[in-house]
Amino acid sequence: MTPAQRKNFARLLRPRHIAFIGGRDATIAINEARRRGFGGQMWAVNPKRSDLAGVTCLPSIADLREPPDAVYLAIPANGVVAALGELAKLGAGGVVCFSAGFKETGDQAAEQALIDATGDMALIGPNCYGLINYIDNSALWSFEHGGWSPGYGAAIVTQSGMFSSDITMSARSLPMAYMVSAGNQAVLGLEDFLDIFCEDDAVRAIGLHIEGLTDIQAFERAALKAIEKGVAVVALKTGRSAIGATLTVSHTGSLSGSNELYEALFARTGVISVTNPAQFLETLKYLCVAGAPGDRNVAGFTCSGGGATMLADHAETINLSFAPIAQQDHAPLKNLLPDIATVSNPLDYTTPIWGQPDKTYPVFSQAMDVMGAGSAVLVQDYPAKGLDDSKCYYQHDAAAFGKAAAERGLPAAICATIPENLDEDTRRFLIDQGIAPMQGIHETLNAIGHAATWQYARKRVELDRPAPLLSAKESYSTRLLTEDEGKAMLMNFGVQIPAGTTVSEADARSQAADFNYPVVLKMMSPNLAHKTEAGAVVLNITGPNDLIDKIACMKNTVKAYDMGAKTDSFLIEEMSPTPLAELIVTLRSDPQFGSVLVLGSGGILTELVGDAVTVLLPATSKDIEQALQSLRTAKLLGGFRGRPKANFARMSDQIHKICSSYVSHQSEIFEIEINPMFVYQEDMVAIDALIQVVAS
Repeated sequence: MTPAQRKNFARLLRPRHIAFIGGRDATIAINEARRRGFGGQMWAVNPKRSDLAGVTCLPSIADLREPPDAVYLAIPANGVVAALGELAKLGAGGVVCFSAGFKETGDQAAEQALIDATGDMALIGPNCYGLINYIDNSALWSFEHGGWSPGYGAAIVTQSGMFSSDITMSARSLPMAYMVSAGNQAVLGLEDFLDIFCEDDAVRAIGLHIEGLTDIQAFERAALKAIEKGVAVVALKTGRSAIGATLTVSHTGSLSGSNELYEALFARTGVISVTNPAQFLETLKYLCVAGAPGDRNVAGFTCSGGGATMLADHAETINLSFAPIAQQDHAPLKNLLPDIATVSNPLDYTTPIWGQPDKTYPVFSQAMDVMGAGSAVLVQDYPAKGLDDSKCYYQHDAAAFGKAAAERGLPAAICATIPENLDEDTRRFLIDQGIAPMQGIHETLNAIGHAATWQYARKRVELDRPAPLLSAKESYSTRLLTEDEGKAMLMNFGVQIPAGTTVSEADARSQAADFNYPVVLKMMSPNLAHKTEAGAVVLNITGPNDLIDKIACMKNTVKAYDMGAKTDSFLIEEMSPTPLAELIVTLRSDPQFGSVLVLGSGGILTELVGDAVTVLLPATSKDIEQALQSLRTAKLLGGFRGRPKANFARMSDQIHKICSSYVSHQSEIFEIEINPMFVYQEDMVAIDALIQVVAS
C-alpha cells in the first residue's frame, strides 16, 4: 500500500460522503448505509433512473459535485475500468468494487486493467460485499447485515463474502469494529488491512478468514507489527491443497504441505490459528472483552459437579491447568462454603449459596487469591425465554464473579455448557460487566489457551523479533545426487556420516576381507530415490562371503524392480549403533514460503506416523529446539522409561548449522533430506541422504 492509498483508505473508512454507482445492488447498499446510521452526504449515479432508494440520480460520474470520499461501484464488469479511470481523475478517495467478472473468472487481463485504472485510490475487491464501519456507523455493503459495537471490537477481514455476512448475523454478540469482505484483493490485500487495523485504538483483535496468501513476506511484516502493538490476530485458514509438492521426490511433501506451511507462518508471527467458525468467533470475543491472560493457569467455578468435570477434562487435553489449591488454603475457603462443598479447582460452590452475592462474592474472591491463576471462568447456563424467573440469581453470581476477577486483574469469562444457553440480553449484560460471554466449554477453554499462547508469543517477539523470511527461490530443474555424493556434501557441512567407501563389484570382491563387519550394502543410482522399495539396501552383513552373495542378489532384485536403476556402484558402510531415536531432517525451498526446515520422526515409518513440524527460515537454535521438543518422539529423546537423554541444545545447534549451510548454498541445492538421522546422547549421524541439486 502506497502512502497515497493509505490516506485514501482513511477517507474510505470514515467517509463524509458516499457515491453509489449502479442499479439494484447500489439501492441495497444505500439502504444498508442508512440502516447502519450513516449521516453524511449520499449521491447516486445512474443515467437510466431518476433515483435510487430516494437519492436523486446523477447521469454520470462527471456530474458529481465534488470528489467523493467513498464510492460503492456495482456496474457490469465491462464498464468498471472506465468508471475507475473517471473516479481517479476526479480525486475520489476509495472504492468498494462489488462488480464481478475479473480474476475469479480467469480474466487476468481485465483485473490488471482494473488495477492500472485505480491509481492512488484505495480499492476493495472486486467481487466483494464491501466494508462496514461499526465504530463510525458507515457502510458500503451489498447485503443485509447485522452486528453491533460497544465502541470497540474486532476488525474482521474475509476472503469469502458470504462468510462475512454470516458473521454479522451470528448470535454470538461479538463486539465489532470493522468488517471487510476482501474479494479478489486486486489492490488492497489481507496484509494491508492487517497493517492498518492494528494501529486503530478501537480494534482489540483482528480476525482473518484466509483461503490463501500471495505475499508471505508482507503478511509476516504486518503480523509482527500487530503483535508488537499488542493486537492479537486470529486466523481461520481454509483449503488444504498441497503447495510445492510437485517438485519434491522426498517424504517432505506429505509431511509439510500447504496447511503445515501456514501453521509454521502463524507460529512464527504469533497468529492464533483456529479450525472452525465457532472457535474463530469465540476466540475473538474473548480477546476483545476479557483480554489475554498472563499464563495457562485457570481459576474455574461451577454450581455443578458435572460442569467442573467437563472443565477439567478438556483443560487436560489442551495443556491448560486448573492448579490444585494448597492444603493450607483449604480451611479459609471451607469456612465460606456449604458443608456439602469440596475445596477444589475447578470449584463447585454448590446450590445452597447460589444467587446470593453476599455469600458467593467472598468465595470467588478467596478462591481467586489462592488458585494462582491468570484467568477465571464460571460455568452458567441461563434459562430459556419464558422460564427466566431465576435469571436474577444467575446474574447475581455473574456480577459477584466479575467483580472479584476485575479486582485482581484477571480476564473473566462466563461459559455456557450448551452454546445456545446464553441469550442475547445476558451476553450484552456480561459484556457491560467486562465479562466475556462464552458459548461452549471446549470453545471457551480453547480461546483461553489460544490467548495465553498469544501472550507468550508477544513476549517472545518483544525479546527477539524473527529475522525476515527468506525469499522464495525461482523454479529450477533439479538433479538427484547419489547417496555417496550427498553424504560427501553433508560431511563438508560438518554433518557426521558412517565410515564407508564406494566400490564396484570387482573392487568389493578384492577388498571384502578388509571391511569392518558388520556392514551395510547399498546400490548407488540416481534413479533410486527410495532404495528400500527396490531392494537396494541390505543391513548387517557379517562377512566377506555374505557381502559377495548380497551384491549378486541385489543386482538381480534391482534389475527386476527397474532395469534403468541397476548400476555397478555400491556404498559399503559400517553399521551404526542403535540410536536413541531416528529423525527426518529436511531442508527445501517452497515457491511461496521460501526456505523451509521440516523435522520429524524418521525411518521407514516417517509418513505412516506423521510426527513432523515445519519451521520457516531463518530460524534460531532456540526455534529449532522448541520444534524438536514439540515432536512426539521427543519423549524418547528425553529419557523415556530410564533411557539415556539426548542433548537437545546440542542437537538444535547441529541442525542450525545444517540450515545455515543450506541457506548459503541455496543457488546450488534445491532440497536436502536426511532420513534417518540417528540421534545419540551428544551426536547425530546421517544414515541416509537424499539431495537434489540445481541442474547445470
